[in-house]
Amino acid sequence: MERGRPPLMRQMQRPGAPVEKERKDPGVALDEYYEIKTRIHDRLIDLIDLSLLDTMDGASLGAEIGKLVERLLRDEFSQTPLNQVERERLISEVKDEMLGLGPLEPFLKDQTINDILVNSFRQIYVERSGKLVLTESRFKDNEHLKKIIDRIVSKVGRRVDESSPMVDARLPDGSRVNAIIPPLAIDGPALSIRKFAKDKLTIEDLIHFRAMTRDIADVLQGIVLARLNILISGGTGTGKTTMLNCLSGFIPHDERIVTVEDAAELQLKQDHVVRLESRPPNIEGRGEVTQRDLVRNCLRMRPDRIIVGEVRGAEALDMLQAMNTGHDGSLATLHANTPRDALMRLETLVAMAGLAISPLSLKRYIASAVDVIIQISRFSDGSRKLVSFQELTGMEGEVITMQEIFAFEQRGMAADGKVKGVFMARGIRPKFAARFEAKGIRVPDGIFDPRNVVES
Repeated sequence: MERGRPPLMRQMQRPGAPVEKERKDPGVALDEYYEIKTRIHDRLIDLIDLSLLDTMDGASLGAEIGKLVERLLRDEFSQTPLNQVERERLISEVKDEMLGLGPLEPFLKDQTINDILVNSFRQIYVERSGKLVLTESRFKDNEHLKKIIDRIVSKVGRRVDESSPMVDARLPDGSRVNAIIPPLAIDGPALSIRKFAKDKLTIEDLIHFRAMTRDIADVLQGIVLARLNILISGGTGTGKTTMLNCLSGFIPHDERIVTVEDAAELQLKQDHVVRLESRPPNIEGRGEVTQRDLVRNCLRMRPDRIIVGEVRGAEALDMLQAMNTGHDGSLATLHANTPRDALMRLETLVAMAGLAISPLSLKRYIASAVDVIIQISRFSDGSRKLVSFQELTGMEGEVITMQEIFAFEQRGMAADGKVKGVFMARGIRPKFAARFEAKGIRVPDGIFDPRNVVES
């Protein structure tokens, strides 16, 4: 170690001193290699002065960590049955964990994990295939977890402290991050990460996963090409953003797309894309830029398509205005449990904008702006499916009228716990079929026939 540099490691226990006992839940079988790696990682957290991690460059820090791991393997874990290849692999992986996001790093690299949920420093849950599982990993203490949260949010120009104890952020790959710390989080900092796959899902993937049928996918492609205004509705974790990404893939590459998000996470593959992200206020409470500000601004940017990652506030009014003033083909997502609930929530969000308009006029405005609502749901087996495809047809009295074109009906559970059901057409020819014909968009014959039933 270079002279004058603060020692990275606190005084090490003498060889043979006891180390922290293995934390293993009853009935949980762990791979022996993973057990050793976890124990060494936990031991490093105890030995390393965490305050020095940000003061050393990556190369020097990696070299020091490598030496510490080798010393641990020699002095405290000398009886572990690892060959040379496994030892080198373990050293490399522990380096990655220490230089990245600590105990979270293996889960960020694991492509089978969709969500990472941290409940204070003691518990890290992950979601695999729609099921939450408690892992063996942990942070050293709440201060260690807070340092990791600070490392994440500072990279996107945001902060989290007692004056601003909640934050939305993102990782470099677009994964969504939410953190909340004391005094709002009573038991210690809580961190939630919604991971995004490096290779985003396509419509073909959703068909393969039985989230929809080929016929529904053909109609979805048609409504995007026909420039219908689409609202994707669903609860938390149902796959709204994934569906939005898939639909955006049908937008022609010669169109200019402007996206508006609280935390940039959309993964559009077109070249002509402008991505806008809101900004929270600074420590003096100034400089905030809301999604509504960005939607207003993007109208002056000559967009062919406007995509709002999630409508959650007064920007709903400006989005509807855009849909009603020549910006056809706009897409957005909204939190709601049913298409009817989505309309009610849209009315509530517009009311937040302080617009002096009668409820009846507002309903007419929404009915004129939105063409299609796609409802996504998540089932007990972790699967996600398009459960309702509805077209807005206008007004009857004071009620916005809709007609369901496609639906998924659950019809029990299989012996392995998988949801059984059918996708079906409702036998209604949608009004937008005329726009398909005008634009030369063809869909298979009989696609809207009620006999068109596909088991899933």
